[in-house]
Amino acid sequence: MSSRERILGRVRRALADVPRDDPAYERAVPRDYLREHGQRTVAQRVDLLAENLADYRAIVHRCADEQLPGLLTRLLAARGSRSVVVPPGLPPGWLRGVGVPLVQDRAASTPHELDRVDSVVTGCAVAVAETGTIVLDGSPDQGRRRITLVPDHHICVVRVPDQVVSAVPQALERLDPARPSTWISGPSATSDIELDRVEGVHGPRTLEVVLVEG
Repeated sequence: MSSRERILGRVRRALADVPRDDPAYERAVPRDYLREHGQRTVAQRVDLLAENLADYRAIVHRCADEQLPGLLTRLLAARGSRSVVVPPGLPPGWLRGVGVPLVQDRAASTPHELDRVDSVVTGCAVAVAETGTIVLDGSPDQGRRRITLVPDHHICVVRVPDQVVSAVPQALERLDPARPSTWISGPSATSDIELDRVEGVHGPRTLEVVLVEG
């Protein structure tokens, strides 16, 4: 008996008690699992997000809304960024006074052009506290997926508490399934069989997350 025949045999045995006219795949799957683990205050939810982001080696900053332009200017200066790619819908006030060339997110941009850009600044769609994850969905303040994967330094702005949820099921409720989403838990990293960690292989080597209140 071939491997194919063994697998098909197991499928037939598993389906033996299922009526032929049962529309199993047409019925909605019950979603009765927990939507979050425990109950948290808004402050606890944001603190958990910051803790888990840092655990994934993201650099976390907090500031008030009016402090954001000054903070972004300082972060880019500390990084030594000479150019910054920006999505089309990024609030113009965020990078007020940055003093370095702003590279627009264009469909015609090539990976080689983006690789010459030092940093990227975006917003986000939602952030998940329990997993320390930020989600991008290609909205105007986030731009095309590639602008957050090719440059080596990504600054992502998260508005708290509006964009912070406790758990993944709550995040999924906010996302449009028709839009492409990128789930980011810390800077890009991978390990080989000897567990040597290498950062920056599949995305930015450095991820900075700014939690903005107000």
